[in-house]
Amino acid sequence: MQFKGTVHRYGRDIDTDVIIPARYLNTSDPAELARHCLEDLDVEFVNNVQPGDIIVADENFGCGSSREHAPIAIKAAGVDVVIAKSFARIFYRNAINTGLAIMECPEAVDAISNGDVVSVDADTGTITDETTGETFTAQPFPPFLMEIINAGGLVPRWQKKLGKDA
Repeated sequence: MQFKGTVHRYGRDIDTDVIIPARYLNTSDPAELARHCLEDLDVEFVNNVQPGDIIVADENFGCGSSREHAPIAIKAAGVDVVIAKSFARIFYRNAINTGLAIMECPEAVDAISNGDVVSVDADTGTITDETTGETFTAQPFPPFLMEIINAGGLVPRWQKKLGKDA
């Protein structure tokens, strides 16, 4: 799985209440959630994000509540992958369950700047900052997690395996 996009860079402890504020949790519609993604942190995010873009953040991305709305909002906004120094464990699993690729790579986070163009080879864990030419290595996903992400999430994966339509 290959990704390439422009980086939106954020700091540490980006919690799920910042990713998708609680006032919008009365819907589970991905498009509606996407319209409010990160608005309390970066009011221009939804205007600037393009399909395929990448979020890069420091430690503890996705901390806070266990709401699945957060990775759904990020993915629906057009972000293909989030690279961080670390993720809150429940966010990590929710991201996989909803088909959002995430990678932990502190060295890449330290080197990548807002606006850089980054490519990611999730199969090998290679992260390349196309702007600077620097390359980093993250732990690639094991095949069973790649299968979930490629399918668009846990439920679509099982629907496919069971031969059922969505």
